[in-house]
Amino acid sequence: MRALALHPDALLVTSALLQVNCVIVRGTVAGGYSGYSGDGEGVVQVRPSGVSGAAGTAGADVPADAPYNHGDTAVEKSDTPAAQGGAESFVIDSPVLPDELDALGALIEQAGFPAPSGLLATHGDWDHLLGRLAFPGAALGVAESTAGRLRASPGEAQRQLRSFDEELLIERPRPLALGSVQALPVPGRCDLGDRELELHPTGGHTPDGMAVLLGWAGVLVAGDYLSSVEIPSLSGGGNLEAYVATLERLRPLVAAAEHVVPGHGPIHDAAGAGAVLEEDLAYLRALAERGAEAELPPGRRGAAQRELHRANVAALSPAAPGPRAPRPRTSRER
Repeated sequence: MRALALHPDALLVTSALLQVNCVIVRGTVAGGYSGYSGDGEGVVQVRPSGVSGAAGTAGADVPADAPYNHGDTAVEKSDTPAAQGGAESFVIDSPVLPDELDALGALIEQAGFPAPSGLLATHGDWDHLLGRLAFPGAALGVAESTAGRLRASPGEAQRQLRSFDEELLIERPRPLALGSVQALPVPGRCDLGDRELELHPTGGHTPDGMAVLLGWAGVLVAGDYLSSVEIPSLSGGGNLEAYVATLERLRPLVAAAEHVVPGHGPIHDAAGAGAVLEEDLAYLRALAERGAEAELPPGRRGAAQRELHRANVAALSPAAPGPRAPRPRTSRER
């Protein structure tokens, strides 16, 4: 696991496996407010895009392993140690390996950040949902689209994680329990002390998701988009048109960012992320026009990427009559 400071309030952690990126972000707290209740699971404070002021409504706060009952959740206030210390922090996405997750708390403490008061996941793929293994008492905030995905397929992330661990002989001290999952309105804004995170909708790689902009820090956490080590992947439920639309929505955010953090692989500056964005758009347009004959982006033409390309072609092909055989899955998707 590698750690890198992107900003005094933003720390990047990259897993040794799958190059999954995780961002820890810190915000100062005015008047002793924290989004964590201190005697149970936290509540992430959010409000719809365009609504100003410190007060707001939160999305549905529901256990991921129980039926979802959507409704507003009141913003909670408390005098937690993080709030009393003048700061609070969120963890966005997660590393993968058990020892990385176990070390995450100590790394955050060594960096001078407070213990996380909440978790955010950019989308519902299992490898971005593991923060609860490191911080089981923290609430997990996701886009409403991701909450719907988790609700529609209960236990899917846990099954895929077990399959991945069995393949690589990985043992974990406890199973993944998503606990309290809070559906966040996207587009919207999420308060972190007296700072504000912007939540922007994403889709195409999967049908759900959000990108998180740390405006004051110049950091864009893009989820599984803009990777220089993977081609665009239309995984289960993905959609080419939605992917293109997401890239176009991300374009102005990329241009204004100092650091762009993809879900997997090296981070970019604005110019580097813009170049990847253009390459991905060119590939997706060629995929729509030429299918299997589409040229893969430069530097992303290895065997694993050709396998993903074949899966993308299959995803765009009309379904044949009768049962359809499942496409091969990469290890990240298992």
